[in-house]
Amino acid sequence: MVRNILKEVEDQALALATNRTGSEMLQELLGFSPLKPLCRVWAALRPNLRFVACHRCGVHVLQSALLQLPRLLRSPVEAEEEEEENEEEGDGKRAPLQILEELVLGLAAEVSDDFLFFCGDTHGSFVVRTLLQVLGGTLLESERAKSRGSQSSETQRTSARECKPTDFEVPKTFLNCLQDLSACFLKDIAVFITDKISSFCLQVALQILHHRLPQHCAHLCDAVIDYLSSRNSSASGSPLLLFLRDQTSSRLLEQVLLVLEPARLQSLFEDHFQGQLHSLAAHPIANFPLQRLLDAVTSPELLSLVFEELSPALEAVLAQGHPGVVVALVEACRRVGTHQVQVLQLLLEAFHCAEPSSRQVACVPLFASLLAYEVYYELVEEEGAVPAEHQVEMATTRALREVTVLGSLLLQHLLYFSNPGLVLRSLSALTGPQLLALAQSPAGSHVFDAILTSPSVTHKQRRRVLKTLKGHYVALACSRHGSRVLDAIWSGAALGARKEIAAELGEQNQELIQDAFGHHVARNVALTTFLKRRETWEQQQSAMAKRRRAFNSILED
Repeated sequence: MVRNILKEVEDQALALATNRTGSEMLQELLGFSPLKPLCRVWAALRPNLRFVACHRCGVHVLQSALLQLPRLLRSPVEAEEEEEENEEEGDGKRAPLQILEELVLGLAAEVSDDFLFFCGDTHGSFVVRTLLQVLGGTLLESERAKSRGSQSSETQRTSARECKPTDFEVPKTFLNCLQDLSACFLKDIAVFITDKISSFCLQVALQILHHRLPQHCAHLCDAVIDYLSSRNSSASGSPLLLFLRDQTSSRLLEQVLLVLEPARLQSLFEDHFQGQLHSLAAHPIANFPLQRLLDAVTSPELLSLVFEELSPALEAVLAQGHPGVVVALVEACRRVGTHQVQVLQLLLEAFHCAEPSSRQVACVPLFASLLAYEVYYELVEEEGAVPAEHQVEMATTRALREVTVLGSLLLQHLLYFSNPGLVLRSLSALTGPQLLALAQSPAGSHVFDAILTSPSVTHKQRRRVLKTLKGHYVALACSRHGSRVLDAIWSGAALGARKEIAAELGEQNQELIQDAFGHHVARNVALTTFLKRRETWEQQQSAMAKRRRAFNSILED
C-alpha cells in the first residue's frame, strides 16, 4: 500500500513536502517505505533540496527520509528483492542501496557547498544535525530530549546526558564524507562558537566524531579551546571564564568537556577552572559546564582537586538553587569510588541533619525534597541555638513532601556508594504511607530501582526496607509509578515473598481487575491462577525461579 501511494504522489512530492498536512502524511509513509519508493521521492525533491531543507514543513520530510537509513541498511533481503525488481523494470544496473548512498552523499555535497548557510538556518540546521548522525552511523537520543520544552532546563540537561546513542553500520564513503564536513567547522570556528543555531550543529558533530572518529573530535575540541583562550582575558583570570557564563558558548563547552580525553581534561581544569569553582557553581549559566566537568571526571587525582576546592561550598551552592552541581559531585564520587564518606558527611551538614546524630535518620526525606531539616519540619530555631533532637513521632505523622528529580538522583547515587547503610536506615525509618508515597512519585519511584539493583545493598537490608510496604500492595498496584515498582519487586522476590504479595492482592482482586494499572499487575502475578489453583501457581512460580537462576548463572559466567 505504501509503495503504491508513494508512486502516485511522486510527481507532487515537492508540493506535499512543503504543505503542513502533506508533510505529515509523507513522514508517516516514509516511516514504512521500502527502499525504492523512498529513493524516488527523495530524487523528486533533489532539484529543490535547499528550498525543502529550509522550509518549516519540508525539513521534517528530509529528516524522516534520512532517519530511515538504519532500517533500510539493515534489510539486505529487501534490497536484493528491489534490485531484481529494478532489473525487471529496466531501471539500470545500479542497486537500490547504491542509489540511496548517492542521494545521501549528494545531500552532503550540497550542504558542504554552503555550510554556513545551512548550519545557521533555523530549519536547515536540523537537516545538518540529522545528516551528521546518519553519516556517522550514530543516532543521538539526546537530540530528542532537547525538544521536550515542558521540562525545566535542569531536567532537560539531566536527561540529555543520560541518553545513549544507537549505532548502525554505514558505508565507508559516509565516514569519509563525515571527515570532510567536520573540516568545514574549522573554517569558521568563531561563528560556530558564538551563533546559537550553528552551535547546535557543532555540538552534534562533536558527539558523533567522539563516537566514530576520536582523532577528528580531539582536533575540533582543540580548535574551540584555542580560539576561546585567545580572546581578551577577563579580570578574574582565564578568558575562557567569560564564555562559560555565556548562554550559547557555554552549551558548546559543556559538550567539549564531555568528549575530551582525560589528559586534556586535566590540563583544561588546571589552566582555566582551578580556583574558580565557587564562582562558577554560583553562576546561573556557568554552573552547567561545571556539572559537565564533574560528569567527565574519571581519575581520582582530578576528582581530588575538584573535591578539595568545591566541597566547602556545598551548602552555599544548594542555597543558590543549583543542586545539579551537588548531584554531579556525588555522582562523580560514586563513579570514581573516592571521597564517598566525606561527601555524605558534607551533605548531612548542608541539610542540617548531621548534629545531633538523631537527625541523621531523617536524611532521605530531606535529600528527596532538597529541603533543609528546619524547612522540611517547619521549625523555628534561633541563630546560635543548639539544634533540637529529632522527634520521631513528629516525623512519622508527617506526609512525605514532593520528591524532586534531582533529589531522587541524589538518593540513587548514594545507594550505589560502597556503604549506603545510613540511607538504608533512613529508608527503613519511613512509615508505610511515606514509603508508598515515595514509590508512587514519578521521581521517587526510581529510588526503588537503586534499592533493588545496587550491589552495595544486601538482601537483608533490601528486605528490611521493602517489608514496610506490606499492607500497601494494592495501592501500589493501582498507581502508574507504584505498579512499576511492584513489578520490579516481584521480579526479584523469592517464592515465599511472592506468596505474601499474591495473597494480599487476592483480597481485593475485583478492585485490581477494574483498575487501569492494577489489572496488568494481576496478570503479571497470575492472580487468577493463585486464587483458583494454588498448587499449579506454585509449580509455575518454582519453574520460573529455576529458569531465572539458570539464566543469571549463565550471565555471571
